[in-house]
Amino acid sequence: MPLSEPTPRKLIHRRAIECKGYERADGLWDIEAHLVDTKTQLHTRRHGGRPREPGEPVHDMWLRLTIDLDMKVHDAEAVTDSGPYPHCGDITPNFKRLIGVTIGPGWRRKTLELLGGIKGCTHLVELLGPLGTTAFQATGRARDARNAGKPILKKPYQLNACHVYKDDSDAVRERWPQFYTGPK
Repeated sequence: MPLSEPTPRKLIHRRAIECKGYERADGLWDIEAHLVDTKTQLHTRRHGGRPREPGEPVHDMWLRLTIDLDMKVHDAEAVTDSGPYPHCGDITPNFKRLIGVTIGPGWRRKTLELLGGIKGCTHLVELLGPLGTTAFQATGRARDARNAGKPILKKPYQLNACHVYKDDSDAVRERWPQFYTGPK
């Protein structure tokens, strides 16, 4: 276990989030996220319904964005297989609002503008963060190959977004020497 030894405890709730990136035959990319919340004890659904057994999902939600290498969203699909209220999934068509939006600077602000609060689902909107980073990870090599040989004129988005990529770090000196600001 990478964390220190915990105090004795009992597992009550588990949230699992899995994100995947797929290169499609048509040149686009599908980036998918799946969220599952489960409890370790018997519980009942809000607003009526049968009791749920331990391990049976409280939330079971899916989100797929279809993007190009410019990170522009061409399609969006959301599905709620399970939620605490019978009408949780009714909001999923609103995620089509992401079509035309570009994953990059301002992504979080734009997604909240389009789907925040009563315009969306808290859990599906939460998935848009890790889904966005998965999109960059999945398409990185393909974007690099597309841009091979072209000079990098624009400051890479990673600069100063993480302590490893401080503009005076060894990693920046190695990867983007033209943007390195440390000692020569």
